[in-house]
Amino acid sequence: MDEYIKKSDILIEALPYIQQFQGRVIVAKYGGSAVDNPAAMRGILQDLVFLSAVGIRAVLVHGGGPAITQQLAALGQKSAFIDGMRVTDKAAMRIVNEALTEVNHRLVRQIEEAGGWAKSITPPKTVIGAAPHARASELGFVGTVKTVHAAPLRLIFARRAIPVISPVGMGEDGQLYNINADDVASEVAAHLKADKLVLLTNVRGILRQAGDVGSLISTLSTKEAKILMERQVIQEGMIPKVGACIAALRGGVKKTHVIDAAMPHAMLLEIFTKKGIGTEIVK
Repeated sequence: MDEYIKKSDILIEALPYIQQFQGRVIVAKYGGSAVDNPAAMRGILQDLVFLSAVGIRAVLVHGGGPAITQQLAALGQKSAFIDGMRVTDKAAMRIVNEALTEVNHRLVRQIEEAGGWAKSITPPKTVIGAAPHARASELGFVGTVKTVHAAPLRLIFARRAIPVISPVGMGEDGQLYNINADDVASEVAAHLKADKLVLLTNVRGILRQAGDVGSLISTLSTKEAKILMERQVIQEGMIPKVGACIAALRGGVKKTHVIDAAMPHAMLLEIFTKKGIGTEIVK
């Protein structure tokens, strides 16, 4: 009986948060090697199904770098990167799109297996309008987000389904572009005026001391985040994530979060508990 009472206490603690976010938008981004972690992925998708079931408008933007690298390698092509961005010629762009589409369809199937409804958003039916990257001469068909077409997403929300967005954008000329998934998630959240942008990673959040979980920073302002980047406390792969959070906040998103996807039900713990588990970045 005590076990059931504890469960009911958890539900009561979550109730004010459920009421607060009902009808609001929460955008989650999950990608990289984490997509190939079955246990973590199952937990995240269950969290998204739960959010949708209680009336929260959940969106999933995914990456898929390892899947792209594997497909390129299988065809005898090496992956080249410049400042963390994949060099993408025309042949590679086709493979990038194929790999990300496979990941996208797999995630949609898994959401439905978890009891939810999901809608795949991949080219040619993309909501991401793209423009060539400023360094296109070096990077090839790498792009930036020019616009987000929100109307199709709102139609999906009306069906109580979860949009699952591939980070491939389409230019005005119909050309496809490979876009950083963190940037796509940030722009989607800003265009939808989301309450939250949640970036799911393979670390607990932002740490003052690398590798020391005890130095986790629970809350940061954008000003503090910029100072920590200047001091190289925030470095390497965390820099673009923090940059995406700052851009989302500038675009009207209320709160952003960087959390560890490997922690069971990480999203629910971050959103529906007082303390949270990762780092929130606020304006």
